[in-house]
Amino acid sequence: MKVAMISYEVFPFAKVGGLADVIGSLPKYLERNNIDVDIFMPYHKIVDKNSLKYDYTIEKVHDAFEVPFIQTDEKASLYKTHLPGSTCEVYLVANENIFSTEEVYGDEDAATQAVFFSAASLAAIKYMGEKYDVIHSNDWQTGLIPVYLKTLYKEDHLFHSVLSVYTIHNLGYQGRVASKYLNFAGLPHFLFNVDALEFYGDINFMKGGILFSDIITTVSPTYAQEIQTYRFGEHLEGVLSIRSEALYGILNGIDYEVFGPQNTTITQHPFSKDNLTGKSIAKAELQKKLGLPQRSDIPVIGIITRLVSQKGLDIFSKISDLVFMQNLQMVILGTGQPEYEELAQRLAKKYPDKISANIEFNIDLANQIYVGSDMFLMPSKYEPCGLGQLYSLRMGTIPIAHLTGGLADTVREFNPKTLEGNGFAFSEYKESELLYAILRGLYTYQNKEYWNELIKNAMDEDFSWERSAKEYLYVYQEGINQKENF
Repeated sequence: MKVAMISYEVFPFAKVGGLADVIGSLPKYLERNNIDVDIFMPYHKIVDKNSLKYDYTIEKVHDAFEVPFIQTDEKASLYKTHLPGSTCEVYLVANENIFSTEEVYGDEDAATQAVFFSAASLAAIKYMGEKYDVIHSNDWQTGLIPVYLKTLYKEDHLFHSVLSVYTIHNLGYQGRVASKYLNFAGLPHFLFNVDALEFYGDINFMKGGILFSDIITTVSPTYAQEIQTYRFGEHLEGVLSIRSEALYGILNGIDYEVFGPQNTTITQHPFSKDNLTGKSIAKAELQKKLGLPQRSDIPVIGIITRLVSQKGLDIFSKISDLVFMQNLQMVILGTGQPEYEELAQRLAKKYPDKISANIEFNIDLANQIYVGSDMFLMPSKYEPCGLGQLYSLRMGTIPIAHLTGGLADTVREFNPKTLEGNGFAFSEYKESELLYAILRGLYTYQNKEYWNELIKNAMDEDFSWERSAKEYLYVYQEGINQKENF
């Protein structure tokens, strides 16, 4: 089976969020299940900078070629590299005028970039003459790919039998743009209707991906159910309900070979569930690095997140002073809305021995926090999958989480009677419930017998891509069989 995986960001070439981690890991595990995966992504400027850090080389594959259908004279070029740790080819769709900003999502006209990338990726496949069994698109930037496949490429010999798979990583970002982009994309005008791309007077890229793909996946079983409801559906719940038979929830994984307590590129002090000395050293070093008192008896709670209300900062802000009345330390890493950046900085000034606020994007510090913290706070209002709790569990750092989306599928309340469970959780999205969950964590930390069992439970969990890749293989094969029998 041959799969084209199309994504706007892929680690280690360009990373902003969890999407890059997913597409940087999943193909390696699909490959181990005898699936031949090629990846297509834009040639962002950051790709060249990261080549020095991550030691990969880039070669040119095709000089400038026409991008059919879209209303522009801009051409695309194609470059190639490899996904580290695999034989997967990574094709970079290049145009210096379209992908011109230093930041992956820094351009004011993100819709033009998305249209160009989608159309150019399919054009590149045409120029290469590659026949794929599956074309797997990801998030709103690639939402038009299934639309192209079902309309303008419907009779093309290279594409007419391909299985189109579309993954929703976060329904909150849909690519809702002005109707003029339908013309720019060169798509038929009849698509501007409520049963196709029209969405409250605009067009919606993600709606196109949902309606025109053969199979839709999203990143956890619970989220697949949630997004079909009014509360979580972001005005697409009706569309998703219509396509519910084609909708699968497959939990994201993490790369255990790359992110593990024995990997010296993640931690300088390897450890295991049976010998936590390295984790204790990492905690002391984290405290020292960030100017917090080096005390092993005080639990450190880590937060690595976008500082926005969706991540639970709205309810946390209401109880923050009550939280810091407790015997704890907290390390915050992230950027976001000014009000929450200011909240973190204000709390750090008010409680200098209890909180370190780091308003930045820093992968190395993030790894130190995952390793050196005792607990990891994820009170998200909604969370499609969440990778933070998976990274923290891997490192024996205990999650405190709101039971929504992937958090509900991965975090289980610790029971001191049975010694089962891997974290502390709350179901009702209220500040009082969040505070109670934190207090349960702090109380349990004082009982070392309980805490050591909790760490073992966390590190025994298997949320690797090995398991998830098999589910994708099943979905691909089911989809291909259905198309053949249609």
